Amino acid sequence: MGNVDRILQRALGGERLDVEDVVALFESDQVEKIGRAADEIMRRRHPEPITTFVIGRNINYTNICDKYCRFCAFYRPPGSPEGYVLPNEVIFRKIQETIDVGGTEILMQGGTHPDLPFSYYLDLLREIKKRFPDITMHSFSPAEILKMQEVAGGIPLEDVMRQLRDAGLDSLPGGGAEILDDRTRMRISRLKGSWRDWMNVMKTAHRIGMNTTATMVIGFGETMEERALHLLRIREAQDECIRNGYPSKGFLAFIVWTFQPENTRLPREKLPPEEYLKALAISRLTLDNIENFQSSWVTMGPEIGKLSLSYGANDFGSTMIEENVVSAAGTTHKVNISLILRLIREAGKIPAQRNTRYEILRIFDENAVVERDFVMEN
Repeated sequence: MGNVDRILQRALGGERLDVEDVVALFESDQVEKIGRAADEIMRRRHPEPITTFVIGRNINYTNICDKYCRFCAFYRPPGSPEGYVLPNEVIFRKIQETIDVGGTEILMQGGTHPDLPFSYYLDLLREIKKRFPDITMHSFSPAEILKMQEVAGGIPLEDVMRQLRDAGLDSLPGGGAEILDDRTRMRISRLKGSWRDWMNVMKTAHRIGMNTTATMVIGFGETMEERALHLLRIREAQDECIRNGYPSKGFLAFIVWTFQPENTRLPREKLPPEEYLKALAISRLTLDNIENFQSSWVTMGPEIGKLSLSYGANDFGSTMIEENVVSAAGTTHKVNISLILRLIREAGKIPAQRNTRYEILRIFDENAVVERDFVMEN
């Protein structure tokens, strides 16, 4: 029996993988075999053949950012004539349009704008919740939270997050994790902070009762060990949340995707789909304390998104009515709800709409057809 077979057998037997195990899987070319094991683990967690998705919208409230990440094609530096901050009324209109098509989640993210005061975010959240009390604000990456702490005069991080929570922030997306190891972080994004900075925001969120998600982006030229350390650091943080009985479920989901090098200042070869599928499967096998794994159709395209449902993913992510960050890198996969339903069914699954907390709102039977496509103007 080969080394990979032994590792997969142990994972299927309920043993935890260590760094060496995870590195061995990443170095292996036995993608289908790893995928089958991940699919088995997924089916044990989710025995019903249901694949969920959320109807949500990305609102990029500003593209002004002072982090200058080499891999980002979206941001504009402070003072750029191409920089913007969306007027509040435009944000409110986008949220109303989302609600009008059955949407429940707003993923509001932007750059780290040095000139927006902390009060801007608090006031915006309060105004949103006053107008749309039922919308879930799944918004602001750790880098944005840390910028808010900075412009607020360096008050304690927990105070910043409690104020945001009380103003209407419901949960935190896992953006900006990239690779949770400082060797790669300092090479691609020196000003964004260490991996511990990212993790500290997430742990603080868990401690005050906010759920989050976690992400990983591969293809920066990182080592297999760095990928493995990333996964184990996520797993350890989730262990901590569970062990301490925080009033949060911690990381509700994990999402992995590949770096999109187009239009960026970080020239690299784009990873093939097999690398994405392998990383997704390894993540499911390693992160035994995280329930949900999202397909990354925005970056990988609908067909690979469909295939990912047999490599450990149980969720199709968001309808992403609007997405500007990935689109800026030349990757635009317009996916509407009709197509999502079709792709999930073609993968042999039953589609179901969920909310941000992964509670099912509606199961679509085989005859359900949604004719209205979610394609809107930016």
